[in-house]
Order: sequence, then structure tokens, then C-alpha cells
Amino acid sequence: MAEHRRGANLPSIGGFNRTVVLDAVRRSPDGLSRVELAARTGLSAQTVSNVTRFLIEAGMIAESGTVVAGRGKPRTILRLEATSRYAVGVHVDPAVVTYVLLDLAGSVVAETTTSTPSADDPAEVVRTIATAVDDLVAQAGVTGESVLGVGIASPGPIDVDAGVVLDPPFLPRWRDVPLRDALAEATGYPVLLEKDVTAAVVGEMFLAGEASARNFAFVYFGTGFGVGLVVDHEPVRGVGSNAGDAGHIMVDQGALAGTPDGSGPRGEVGAAVAPARLVEVARARGLRLTGGAPTDDVTAVQQAWDALGDAIASGDEVASGLAADAGTAMGRAVVVIVNLLDIDRVVFGGPFWSRIAPVALPAARQAITGSPLLVPKHPVAVVDSGRGADVAAVGAACLVLDAALSPRASALLIRR
Repeated sequence: MAEHRRGANLPSIGGFNRTVVLDAVRRSPDGLSRVELAARTGLSAQTVSNVTRFLIEAGMIAESGTVVAGRGKPRTILRLEATSRYAVGVHVDPAVVTYVLLDLAGSVVAETTTSTPSADDPAEVVRTIATAVDDLVAQAGVTGESVLGVGIASPGPIDVDAGVVLDPPFLPRWRDVPLRDALAEATGYPVLLEKDVTAAVVGEMFLAGEASARNFAFVYFGTGFGVGLVVDHEPVRGVGSNAGDAGHIMVDQGALAGTPDGSGPRGEVGAAVAPARLVEVARARGLRLTGGAPTDDVTAVQQAWDALGDAIASGDEVASGLAADAGTAMGRAVVVIVNLLDIDRVVFGGPFWSRIAPVALPAARQAITGSPLLVPKHPVAVVDSGRGADVAAVGAACLVLDAALSPRASALLIRR
């Protein structure tokens, strides 16, 4: 394992003023002059000068050309040095663990996957993930000193204070796995642990920058069905940081209700649209899919799901009809959330979403905006994330970038 700095606390870049300046530069792709930085941040010219000098010496921003503005002397433009620092994101999924390396701009520099190890031996889990993280960084040609930290997105429930994965229903052998601190010790990097749906919404906000919606729901379609929430630009974590379990919302399942043998979920959206069940329904409707028994093997579910996606892409009517039914069921559940929070934006994404999105997204949009139960009278945008299947891993890395780079008013508090 690599030897780097120790500890689970993210490194500070030096206080509130530095994060304010760096955040302003990061959000301005064309760069900013020192005069513009002072105007945008409200900091004095001297403070901006001191802060930018530090950030230039740290390699995080760089002078890049000049512009002539009015009669004054040309102004030097400062731009983000995106490749000066990096963050690792890890998404623990029942089938695979996905790893991504992001630069300061949030661009994916490298990515890889490993099979999800059994948690019968927690030490083996840590060894597998730590080795993959070190290999990812090494193969990208990045120095360990330039890595700000590692973010982990895990199915819930988690104990965020202790950094422990408790007992996720889709990871039956994962129970009380002390992932955060053990991984920090194994890699030497600071480590953050977050629930997968929350990591996804943090990533969505961080990468959208100034364009991020003030209030929105992120429908996370993975092995399970969850919803990440953002209210007033803040992710809703809840008392134990386990908010987002929306699978028990009751909906009219329409064509998904029941199965040929008369069994099936009793109206819960999570059970109705679970990928393993949708694969079974597809086969019951006569669609031939590769893969083994989906309820017994998460890898078989993924193989069958890919085949379903291929069928949708080729225009197969049965596959497309199933995707539309799934999108409609999800949309009906989301109406409850839109009504509850009076939000105006819904984003769909997650590991299993992209393969059904071409058909499921329009169906979900119609189910939401055309619902007779919809209370808000303002327009509701229903959109695709566009972050791909790695949205949780990217979001996990964004947890690190956000924690290290985004200004926090709490940094101004004087602690005794």
C-alpha cells in the first residue's frame, strides 16, 4: 500500500478567503483578473493579492494571458490549474466497485472497476479497495501528494460519524464494516463516507456550478430505488445521513402489477422497478435475455440488463414497453416528492438508468408533469443526469472536492 499522509480529516488549503478565491476561479472557465476577483468575492485588493500569490505558489491557479479593459493597464487573467490536485471517488455497488480519479475541474482522468468483495472478511474488503485506489492513482501518473482524498459512496444505511457501513439490504454480508478509517489507514489518504444517493446529488451540484438548481430531486436508479434531495442548495442528509430511501412509496404500478403466477410487489415502487424483477418481467413477456437466474446473482442481473438495453436501443417493442412501464412507475412515485417539497426540477440517473433512459425518461416526464395529482402549478423540469453510470463514483470524488474547495461560513467561526 502507498505511504502518504495519515488521518481522516481533509487537508485545508488555508482558510475561508483562499477557498472563496479558488471557488470563484473554478467557476469561471475563462478566468478572472484580480480586480474581478475582488469585486466578485468582496475581499480587499490586498487580500486578493495575498491569496492569489499563495494559490499560484501552490500550483492551484496560474496566470494565463492579459486583457485590456478601459484606460487602465492590462489585467492578468488567473485560471484554475485543474491538474494540480485530484480526488478519488469509490462507489460500492453489490456487483462491482467503481473507482474514478477527478481533477479540480471535476473531469474524469482515470477509472476502473473491481468485483465487489464479500464482507465476510472486512480486512479483505479494505485490501481490495485500497489496492485498486493506489493502482488507479499510479496508473494515471499522479503523485500521492496531489490527491486531496478519497470519497466513498455506499448503499445505506451507514453510520457517517463512525464511518461504518451498517447493513445494506443489497449487500447481505456487509455488516458493520468500518470502511472509512480502515481505508484511510491503508491508503494514507483522508477518506469521506457518504450514502450513494447523497454523493450523487453532491456531484450533480458541484459539477453544475453556477447552473445548479436551488431545489431538486435526484432519482437514483441502481440495484435499489432511492431519491437524493437538495433544498436551498443543500443536500438533505437527515439525522443519521441516511435520507433518500424512497422505495416504499406506494404507486399504481400499471402494467407492472403482479406477475404471470399472480405474485409480485403490492404497490411499492422500489420492488416494482427493481432491475432483477424487471428482467423477470421481460422474460415473462417473451423477451430473450442473456444471463443466469437474476435473483441469485447480481452479475447475472447486470448481464441481462445490458441485453435489455441492447433490445431497447434496437427498437424492440417489448423491451421499450417495459422501459416505459418502469419510467411511468418511477414518475408516479416522484409526484409525491414534488408535491411534498414543491420542487421544480427532477434529475434521473444511477448505474441502471442509462440503458432504459431513452424510453423511460419521456415516460417518467409524462407521468410527473401530466399527473392529475400534481399540486405545484409551476413548470417541473424532468431531465437526465448526463453523468453516466458512474454518477455515484463521480459524486463520491466531488464530496472531496467540495469539502476541500467550497467556501464554508463555519470556517469564519472562532472556536475556543
